[in-house]
Amino acid sequence: MARREFTQQFREQACRLVLQEGYSPSKAAKSLGIWESTLRYWLRPRGPADQRTAEQGGPAARGDAAAADPKAMAIQIRELEAKVRRLEMEKEILKKATAYFATLHP
Repeated sequence: MARREFTQQFREQACRLVLQEGYSPSKAAKSLGIWESTLRYWLRPRGPADQRTAEQGGPAARGDAAAADPKAMAIQIRELEAKVRRLEMEKEILKKATAYFATLHP
């Protein structure tokens, strides 16, 4: 499986959800479709004082992080569209492979 690459803008927006919007790292990571450990790794250079947890978050910690931030949502949509294109291409490859092997063993 290919390793996912994230833009610097996506990383900053993800960190902003935790640092400024009050989301927990786990809730923000889940809503953005990334691993919590990845988000925590991105938060590490910003200092321990900025790494708030769900217990410290406000009402926003109970919401969906991507839905609260249009920029984060747009980034997530672009990534999901790219994933759909990749999966459709893989599906077509599998269809062709199935048809090829079906002709070998009728």
